[in-house]
Amino acid sequence: MGRIKTTLIKRNVHELIQMYPEKFSNDFNENKKLVTETTELYSKKLRNVMAGYLTRLTKQKRTQ
Repeated sequence: MGRIKTTLIKRNVHELIQMYPEKFSNDFNENKKLVTETTELYSKKLRNVMAGYLTRLTKQKRTQ
């Protein structure tokens, strides 16, 4: 079983995907930089979790 993502992370990531649909890619490091630029986060851990979830969602959408 994987780690459960909180509602806060899921809500923010889905909003980012709606606002910038083509901006995010399959690369975690690029997504990490984009999350920092597009949101006001003060926590490195929260930024990394959001970037990882974004990467996972973009990989899933591209393989479908």
